[in-house]
Amino acid sequence: MNKPLRRVAIFCGLLILALLIRTNWVQYMQSEELNTHKNNKRVLIERYAYERGNIIVDGKPITGSTATNDKFYKYKRTYIDGAMWAPVTGYASQAYDANQIEKLEDGILTGNSDQLFFDRTMAMFTGDKKKGGNVVTTLNGAAQKAAFEGLGSKKGAVAAIDPQTGKILALASTPSYDPSTFAGYSAKDEKAWVTLEKDKDKPKLNRALREVYPPGSTFKVVTAAAALEHGVIDDINAATDTPEPYILPNTTKPMVNHANGCKNASLMRALEVSCNSVFAKLGDQVGRDKMVETAQKFGFNNPEIDTPVRAAGSVYDKNMDRPGNALSSIGQFNTATTPLQMAMVAAAIANDGKLMKPYMIDQLETPKLDIIKKTEPEEMSRPLSQKNAQLLQEMMENVVESPNGTGGKAKIDNVTVGGKTGTAQHGENNSKNPYAWFISYAKTADGSPVAVAVVVEDSEAKRDDITGGGLAGPIARDVMKAVLDSKK
Repeated sequence: MNKPLRRVAIFCGLLILALLIRTNWVQYMQSEELNTHKNNKRVLIERYAYERGNIIVDGKPITGSTATNDKFYKYKRTYIDGAMWAPVTGYASQAYDANQIEKLEDGILTGNSDQLFFDRTMAMFTGDKKKGGNVVTTLNGAAQKAAFEGLGSKKGAVAAIDPQTGKILALASTPSYDPSTFAGYSAKDEKAWVTLEKDKDKPKLNRALREVYPPGSTFKVVTAAAALEHGVIDDINAATDTPEPYILPNTTKPMVNHANGCKNASLMRALEVSCNSVFAKLGDQVGRDKMVETAQKFGFNNPEIDTPVRAAGSVYDKNMDRPGNALSSIGQFNTATTPLQMAMVAAAIANDGKLMKPYMIDQLETPKLDIIKKTEPEEMSRPLSQKNAQLLQEMMENVVESPNGTGGKAKIDNVTVGGKTGTAQHGENNSKNPYAWFISYAKTADGSPVAVAVVVEDSEAKRDDITGGGLAGPIARDVMKAVLDSKK
């Protein structure tokens, strides 16, 4: 072969080699990226080519699929009580993709997951129509209904947990939306989507998991736990040597109380009527670093709490000064939390100091209802000892049972209830209506089956705590009662 031909042959060989490398790179290295690319319409067509599996609550589907006349998308997602369940299911839309459980478990619901390979293979031989698997949740339908109806037209959220397992029992957020209204891709669906996107009240925001609020006085139970755990307090009925007024450290600013009898109040009394001065002083005595340590054991500063939907991280500032720490100890300053996080706080106390990891998918099923995967309860941390948890239970139950306590509206006949109210100021110079909070648990002879956190954003609260009990307390009570009644 002469020299020019040899050069041409080498050049052609290099081109073929480059083509082979590029082809293999696309097929093997970029396959996942291309398969899931937002502009790959084949993925969406495949998603809606068959009946989608269902999301299950109490053994019944809260989703469905309906046949369409569309040549590309043969099925469209439907929802039962869509607005009530949207914070759990998320949405699956032919035009706007999917989110939350609908997105995270898309492989199971479409039937395309590798975990359903055997079922797909058998269907080829039996001639069965392809169908997605099911996602069975931990949710309690009665508790979800009580939470959603309790919030009503108010803006807010509810999170309820089984303290003994970490199962999420209710997850409500208002205002909400019906995912059915934009499940297709018609002009009507587009209008519904655009309307939701422009709504200043953000109905698509999952406030139970994704919104952070100042916790107000509900955070005082965390401060009480830190004071007990770090030996600042060993007798919850002893005087705390708190002056009236109490001056924030390194300042001339007095801490304002909205309750009487806070001077030298015991920890029991201070939680009962919610004395700001006592808990600000305790937070300072514990110190910032140990307050951070205790808060983190409850779940604060953890950006990766997956339910499997990821919750926003709750914050207890690691770098603030002494007066900032004192204010943070009563749920002010930079302290911020999700309703789920405060439900976790109540759950850990109710469960004798053991915090279980929250989750809302109980198991995944094949189309024939065989179990693919089951979630097992998992301990997350031990924020406080059993002894100190039981002391906190005694204090929280006193908040509900005492005639002077702020949580009386959460009482349930013949049931032990512990609670803590809170009203969190927000806005520049506290100019906006405060958030009304209530955290609680119910306890039976077999332990505590439910812990709840409720926040109401658009409250007409004018005073600390009492309004938290008045607005949020009855919602928590109804959610707890729904769980208790479902176990009878």
